[in-house]
Amino acid sequence: MTRTAAPTRRHTIVVDLGFGDAGKGGIVDHLCRSTDARTVVRFNGGAQAAHNVVAPDGRHHTFAQFGSGSLVPGVRTHLSRFMLVDPLALATEAAHLRALGVADPFARLTVDRRAALTTPYHAAANRLREAARGRARHGSCGIGVGETAAYALAHPDDAPTAGDCDSPTRLRAKLTLLRDRLSADLGLPAPLGPPPADCAAAFLAFADCVTRTDDSHLPRLLRTGSAVFEGAQGVLLDEWHGFHPYTTWSTTTFANAETLLAEADAEADAVGSGTPDAPALRLGVLRSYTVRHGPGPLVTEDPTLASTFPEPHNARGRWQGPFRLGHFDAVAHRYALAACGGADALALTHLDAPARFRYLSLCETYDLDGDETATLPPARPGDLARQAALTARLLRARPGRTRTPGHSGQAWTEAVEQALDTPVLLTSHGPRSTDKHLLARAPAVSA
Repeated sequence: MTRTAAPTRRHTIVVDLGFGDAGKGGIVDHLCRSTDARTVVRFNGGAQAAHNVVAPDGRHHTFAQFGSGSLVPGVRTHLSRFMLVDPLALATEAAHLRALGVADPFARLTVDRRAALTTPYHAAANRLREAARGRARHGSCGIGVGETAAYALAHPDDAPTAGDCDSPTRLRAKLTLLRDRLSADLGLPAPLGPPPADCAAAFLAFADCVTRTDDSHLPRLLRTGSAVFEGAQGVLLDEWHGFHPYTTWSTTTFANAETLLAEADAEADAVGSGTPDAPALRLGVLRSYTVRHGPGPLVTEDPTLASTFPEPHNARGRWQGPFRLGHFDAVAHRYALAACGGADALALTHLDAPARFRYLSLCETYDLDGDETATLPPARPGDLARQAALTARLLRARPGRTRTPGHSGQAWTEAVEQALDTPVLLTSHGPRSTDKHLLARAPAVSA
């Protein structure tokens, strides 16, 4: 496709246009190393994220809640109000970052007081419900993120938040109510999890290490410099646009990040002309092949790929199930682009794969109930019955028209640009920042 010039944007929003695991962490790390961005803002999901980063010196960390730029000296993380924060998991993650040489990770972390807290009670309820589904499991990570979101929606005034750590009495009361409600809802003979006093003590210790902020913090932060907004999971798992019920309780599109930018009046910070309403570059991340964890549609799945492409950082999950691989699914990724309102540019990862797997192909259409289908129109948010019906059809679908673009990264880059009608900004041929390359003619970010 023909590349068009675009003004430089001060901020970048990174979103996965698949089912997750496309390499967002490495892209965020690279952006923090190659641009002037010194803040990573997390804007959805929680501790179930698994964003793998391998530093140039070989250090490896799987980021869950800390921003994936944290191995870069001076880069800070802000957990926005849209994050579901797990203090115990954060403490474990901080310990591993310290072992890698990141001095005092908590000193580089801020948390919005309005962010809901994921607790051991949420995690226990999550696992019990998923186990009860038997063979109809949804593929949950078993960490309690969905339970956290569901409880906050059902009981908005009672859901524990980071701000509740300012009041030990209020925190203990909310934790007790949460434990008792979930235990009753599940019909358990004994209460879930540890005593609320013990849970509160652990959360208060976490709060002593972390700066909690109000709604004025992020606008001030964004005016001091560039930021990378790091999404979690993928658009094909979105709570409204994903293939129900194999979805996450999270908005995985650009929407939350754009809400935060609008609240911060970041439009005034846009660099360049002609884009007063676009302060951030919308960057969609994709692999050269399509993957997902656990059950649900994967139309282009090919079991032979698993033996060809080892995944050292994506093993079978106890709750998620197997890590599955398929050929590049242009139909699904077109759907993701439509569902999130398009992207300014793409980051295409794992471009070393076509050379190693000679018949890796690109699926242009589906055979969907006897019809050749190239696009799947997204429905309005909230129509889960429609999404469930779409899921049932996709579970019956088979690849239609396919092609093999070639074996070089350039051939695949051009093929993906053509198939998705979106320019590629970044390419990646390996796990490290040095394996990533900016394409000069693509829309640019501030450097």
